[in-house]
This record gives sequence, structure tokens and C-alpha cells, in this order.
Amino acid sequence: MFESHISLYILIAPFVALLLALIFEFVNGFHDTANAVATVIYTHTLKPMQAVILSGIANFAGAVLSSGAVAFGIVALLPMDWVILTDANANNVGLAMIFSVLSSAIIWNIGTWLAGLPASSSHTLIGSILGVALTNSWYSYNGSLIHGVNWSKALDIGLALLFSPLIGFTLAGLLLISSKYFLKDKRLYEPPISNAPPPFWIRTMLVLTCTGVSFAHGSNDGQKGMGLIMILLVAAMPFGFAVNPDVPPETWGNIAVNSVQATDIFNSTNDAKLIKANDDLAILLQDVDSFNSLPRSARPALRNNAYWIEDAIPKIIKTGSYSKDEQQFLNRYRNDLRELTFYIPVWVKIMVATALGLGTMIGWKRITVTIGERIGNSHLTYAQGAAAELVAVTTIGAADILGLPVSTTHVLSSGVAGTMIANHGGLQMKTIYRLLAAWVLTFPICVFLGTATSAAALHLLLGP
Repeated sequence: MFESHISLYILIAPFVALLLALIFEFVNGFHDTANAVATVIYTHTLKPMQAVILSGIANFAGAVLSSGAVAFGIVALLPMDWVILTDANANNVGLAMIFSVLSSAIIWNIGTWLAGLPASSSHTLIGSILGVALTNSWYSYNGSLIHGVNWSKALDIGLALLFSPLIGFTLAGLLLISSKYFLKDKRLYEPPISNAPPPFWIRTMLVLTCTGVSFAHGSNDGQKGMGLIMILLVAAMPFGFAVNPDVPPETWGNIAVNSVQATDIFNSTNDAKLIKANDDLAILLQDVDSFNSLPRSARPALRNNAYWIEDAIPKIIKTGSYSKDEQQFLNRYRNDLRELTFYIPVWVKIMVATALGLGTMIGWKRITVTIGERIGNSHLTYAQGAAAELVAVTTIGAADILGLPVSTTHVLSSGVAGTMIANHGGLQMKTIYRLLAAWVLTFPICVFLGTATSAAALHLLLGP
């Protein structure tokens, strides 16, 4: 009976995990996008339905046009044995772990949404990933909590999540103060008098900033689900998704040549696993000049070797003594290898973008009320809305370029708080305490949820 349950799990787990990834992005849409529409709704720039439709379209566009860098940043957080294809049982464990990540993130996101708290989906997802990774490390490395987690990448992402709201608060406040010296129109700094829309140029500015925040949100947050979906696809259907089918012929040629040229450098490291991975990759690429000429059976092994080498190159550059030319060569080799494994099919982007865009149009009101009415003691002004959103667009855009996931929620809500202080409007401390509590508690609670759900999943899958 137990074996039949395991067989059923193996059959349906990839589909359930894929559905959970889309649900996560759907919830992410109505949870986070309220930040973007709050400013245009509370300044009477757009009616609520106009705002959410515009935001949904911009979120969709941002996700579809995203570079994939943030998605790969999320993937880099995952333990190596989740993304390296081994035997079927190991791949099924990886699916169970991703199932746990998404379940934990969805539970907390829905809970904070019901409470009207603009908590961070980024904190939620990354806390869940770390919780699951800790469980995986405990099971895989005999009680160790060090080897199964990419702590250096976790630190980079943690710092981005920590400082982005501080940046939002400070820069939005400074931008509002600066605007008073250059833009003398008093209407910018006073609450709207009635339900009438603002002057045309102010309205245009606010519509553009709302669109920009929504686009940036789609680009950054949409990629989080994309990265996990790609791991699901690779684990469930390695022959079809282990290697990028659109790699151009010249890149295949470059990798084949570079794998041979890198042999001496890698031999000097005395890293047996790296040396073997590079040698095996060179053998696999003999007479291969396109995806179609690569045998199906060789694709998982090629992905594994490329992933090991790509992951090792920054480490050996950092710890070794290599000339500038050697470092440039290794980085070129790494970039070509990334083309093989770090890719997102257009249909995956469209699927995630659709879930995110539809989520944007549902359930936005709870968080919008918190942002628009409960942060400051005074009504949101035109300049405050524009300043908060301009800073959010800039911060999230910079994070996209760096491949770091940041919280749209925290950047924009802290930006609104910064403008309230700068405009001498004061803050509703009860709301601020609740926001700070959500900021502080989200990460550890999601680590706990990820640990608990993954431990239960491993117990069911592998037994006591």
C-alpha cells in the first residue's frame, strides 16, 4: 500500500507543484500589487477598477519581458542536489522540497493578506526556501546545517531584503523634500480637495509611476515563480528541459573549445569533481554543434556538468591566483555555460505572467486600504505618491539588473512612510508597529513553516 502511494505521488507531484507555483504567483499578484495602485486610487488619479486593470497589464508585461536574472538568483539559493539530476528518487525528493517551499509561502501570504498586512512575498519565499534547505541539509549531511544551504547567496539576498525598505524610506523622503525646491505648485503637496482627478500633468505623472511600479513588480516577482517552475520541469522531464534548445551553434562551439582549454586551469585546482565534470563535458560535446545533435540520453549529464563548472568558476577565481586574461577566459566560459542551463521558455513566462496579472485584479483592496489610509495621519498627496513610486521603480529596477529579489511591498510602503515624515504628516504608529512586526516575523515564521512542511514530506516519502 505504501509503495502504491509513492507511485501515485511520483505521477502527480510535478503537476501539483506546478499548480502551487502558479497559485503562489496569483496570490503574489493580489498581495503585492495593492502597493502600486494605492497611490493612484487615493489621489483620485484613477478609479479603482481602472487602476487594477492597468496594473495587471503592466505586471503581465514585466513578467513576460523579464531577463531571468532574478529567477536564477532564486535557483542559486537551492541546494545543489535539487538542481543536479541524479536518480529518480533524488529528483522526487527535490520535487517534494519545492512543494514544501510553495505551500509554506502560500500559507503565510494568504494569512497576512487576510490581516490586511503588506508583508513581503520575497521574504516569504526565501524564508521558506531556507527552511526547506535546512531540513534537506539535516537529512542529507547527517545533521549538518551548513553544507546544504548556499549561505553566501543567502547573505546577498538577505542584505538586499534588509536594506531595500530603508532605501525606500530615506530616498522617498529626500525626493519629496527636493521636489519642494524645484516644483512650486502647491497642489502637489496638499491632499486632494474632492473626488475630482488631479491636474493633467500630475495625473500623467502618477499614472506613469503606477505603471512603472507594476511593471517592475512583474519583472522582479514574476521571476521567483519562473525559477522554481524551471526546476520542476527539469526534474520531471529532463530530456526536454535539461538544456536550452535555443543555444546558437557558435555557443556550442565555444563551449567545446573552452572545455579543452580550461583543462590546465582546472587541473591546478586539484578539485577532482570539477576536473571530472569538465572532462566529461568535453567528451559529451564531441561532434555536437546544436541541441538536436545532442543525444537525448546525454542531456541530463551535460546539464549536471555545466552546472557544476558554472557554479565552481567564481569560487576558484576568488581563491586562486590567476592572470587577468585567465579570469576573463573563465568568465566567458561561465557565461556560455549559463546559456545552456539558465533559460526560461516563453510559454513559462506567459503562464506565470498570466497568473500574476490575474491575481493583480483580485483581492487588492485589503492591502490598498492599509497603504492609503493607515500609514500616515494625513491623506496621501500627489507628490508623496509620485515620490514613493519613483523610488520603488528605481530600487526594484536596480535589483533586477543585479539579479536580486527585493520586496515591492516593503520598498513602497516604507517609501510612503518616508514621505509622510518629510511632509510633516506624521505616522499612525499602530500601523507602523504592525508593519514592522510583519517585516520582522515573516522571515523566521516562513523558515519554520518550510522546515516543518519539508520534514513531514520527507518523512512520508522516505520513511522514519
